[in-house]
Amino acid sequence: MQATTKKLGLPSAISTCVGLIVATSCLLSLGRGMGMAGSSFVIAMAVVVVLNIFQAFTFTELHSLMPDVDGGLGQYTLVGLGPGPSILSNLSAYFIVNLLSCSVEISMCGMVLHELFLPMIPAPVIGIAFLLILLGVNMMGVDIFAKLQNAVVALLLLSFLGMGILSFFRLGTGAAIPDAQKMAPSVSGISGLVSMAGTAFWLFIGIEFVIPISKDLRRPKRDVPLAMIFGVCILFVLQSILGVGMTNYVDLTTLSTAEMPHMVFAQNLLGNAGSMWMGIVTLLAGISTANTVLGSVSKILCGMAQNEMLPRFFAKKNHRDVPYIGLLILSGGIGCIVVSGMAQSAGLSNMVLAASCFWLLSYILTNVTVLVLRRRYPNHPARNKKLTLLGIPQIVCILMDVFMIWNIAEGEERILIYQICAVFLVALVVYALVWVKLVKHKKLFAHMDLDEVNGLTEGSKPVLGGEPAPEKVPALVHTAPTPKL
Repeated sequence: MQATTKKLGLPSAISTCVGLIVATSCLLSLGRGMGMAGSSFVIAMAVVVVLNIFQAFTFTELHSLMPDVDGGLGQYTLVGLGPGPSILSNLSAYFIVNLLSCSVEISMCGMVLHELFLPMIPAPVIGIAFLLILLGVNMMGVDIFAKLQNAVVALLLLSFLGMGILSFFRLGTGAAIPDAQKMAPSVSGISGLVSMAGTAFWLFIGIEFVIPISKDLRRPKRDVPLAMIFGVCILFVLQSILGVGMTNYVDLTTLSTAEMPHMVFAQNLLGNAGSMWMGIVTLLAGISTANTVLGSVSKILCGMAQNEMLPRFFAKKNHRDVPYIGLLILSGGIGCIVVSGMAQSAGLSNMVLAASCFWLLSYILTNVTVLVLRRRYPNHPARNKKLTLLGIPQIVCILMDVFMIWNIAEGEERILIYQICAVFLVALVVYALVWVKLVKHKKLFAHMDLDEVNGLTEGSKPVLGGEPAPEKVPALVHTAPTPKL
């Protein structure tokens, strides 16, 4: 008798989406946003939620056109725009974003341990020690958090909810700030609040992470878009309650300037017990996130090498079947950022905002891909024409993504973020040009045919420029995106 795979329903899809979006770095962005705009930051969050719903339409359409593609942004872009944009999209979304955000997670772990337990050891030293341990574990091909991942996610979400309720209704053991003593925020007005959308964006990043489990859903065509929409709405409610609660116990200036505003908030809310609670959550979630990033990104780089988008040495594996080259490069990059101090103090927020810029860039390319594929395949039967809406969701997303990048911060902070982005972006563009044109002798925009992608069998290799492959290898088509948690 053939075994049957248990199919998942909509609640499971929603929980997966929520669990993979949320991360401790969200607390950093939430605290900073609330500190700058006060409770009105909820408006900026609402704007981003609407944009993510529009983005869900984009991913729903791409998933319907390419059901065997597991949600990798670069693979969608390869079909729509060609290998040059695909390399740019994939490395932006998965390597650069995770390099920057994982540096933040590692640094926060070091800072929490330094603050709570090990004041005699510098925070960067603790962070590097954690990184080396996780590197060693991943080199051995062991996922130490595999069985704890759901528990860590649940702990983080319950902490959001519990502390949110306590602070929102002023039920904490600490002294709440009277409404009469609350200061005016530094950012106000509709234009000012909309400009905060770039900060709010990180709170909801990665709605497409639900796509890799679509094959396990009973009704994937219905549940994938609904999971993305309900997921961001649930997170909006949770984080709005928590954010408003933060302003009840921490003044806005402290929220906007503190290294870790969520730790200050927890201390003010529940004293030492709150600090310990939030510290443990930060450590578990941060280490789990970093562990997942190291393992997943190295596999994605391996898949890109097998797909002829990176040098072949990225596909090399050790005796435990671990693609160690990408793992070592990513770990080395994270270590350099942590040691340099770029991810300390105010640099934490700068790293997150720079990571947001690169993910926004990938989203821009993804939305352009949808518009291109509509012109290329105007009558494709898999497309739900009721959701195309004349391309308005994609156009709005592109314009707002550009707006958020332009308004990612103000003054010297924006210049610093742009400098970080410029270094990585120039490197990516130069690499894409040299690799595609000079090494592989392909056209930058030689897109892959849609029917070719859908006709690939498990283990087939989509090749740079859309030419047939001579060998069978694990394909990037089947590579899932890296979650924040």
